[in-house]
Amino acid sequence: MADLPQHVDIHEEGPREGFQIEPGPIPTAEKVALIEALSDTGLRHIQICSFVNPRLVPGWADAEAVAGGFRPKPGLDYVALWFNESGLRRALAFRDRLTITGSISLSASDAFSRKNLNRGHAENLEAMRKQTALHLAEGVPVTRVGVMAAFGCNYQGDISPGQVVQTVADGLAVAAEQGVSITDVSLADTMGWATPIRIERGVGAVRERWPDLRIGLHLHDTRGLAVANAHAGLRLGVAKFDSTVGGLGGCPFAGQKGAAGNICTEELALLCEEMGIETGIDLDALIEVGRLAERIVGHQLPSELIRAGSLTAFRRKLAA
Repeated sequence: MADLPQHVDIHEEGPREGFQIEPGPIPTAEKVALIEALSDTGLRHIQICSFVNPRLVPGWADAEAVAGGFRPKPGLDYVALWFNESGLRRALAFRDRLTITGSISLSASDAFSRKNLNRGHAENLEAMRKQTALHLAEGVPVTRVGVMAAFGCNYQGDISPGQVVQTVADGLAVAAEQGVSITDVSLADTMGWATPIRIERGVGAVRERWPDLRIGLHLHDTRGLAVANAHAGLRLGVAKFDSTVGGLGGCPFAGQKGAAGNICTEELALLCEEMGIETGIDLDALIEVGRLAERIVGHQLPSELIRAGSLTAFRRKLAA
């Protein structure tokens, strides 16, 4: 357990990830209410919306209204997602409210790249060259390479650590062409193929090749292994995770309707708390926000803590 981090940086993606897949429509005011409630839980990073084509992702047709409608809390990073120049331009209109950073976003699966972005790996590399240049021209820092489908793909099957390493290398080459220094790599289990051993092999392969890069994990709970996979990552010293309150969300292009979304933020926080790893999160407050999220979407969410609560309340009773 010597590699356990002392503190974990949890990036909450519930609003963006969740509302992109809900059949909805979810009122803008309720999206804003969730963002503001999350802001009071101790989270430091909240992804609030996607600036994407509303025809393809109708749940984010109101991205501008949400980005302009919430009350930012000082000291928090509010971020958004985009995939092209149009999305970036829309995000830049809220530069005074959002923390805007760029990333080189690739997929270890060529098949998923075509499903998700309508372009293969080679085409996506060219798109990332142009997007990185655009980011830099707009004064937007680019410090991250993201790898989707890093542990397996519903359209292509198993993804090897070698494929992940090559994808990261391709992203770093794009960065080098632009004179960009990459500090972070995010490995995403986009379709829930990860297992603890796959996490160990994938993270290990990237770390062995680039020991100075900070590795983060974006985990989905499609097959119920997200917490086990997070535990494997923690044991390897991974200290940055994406998650969603209540387990909101899921990728609309994963080809698996009804699959569970991301690892639940409250379950990840509980895991860390019980392992003695600091998160800065008020877990009981976060659970209440999970219950709010469940009311907003109008159906049961995957989080077990929404029903069970944390261990804190029970410990208080026992100590009384």
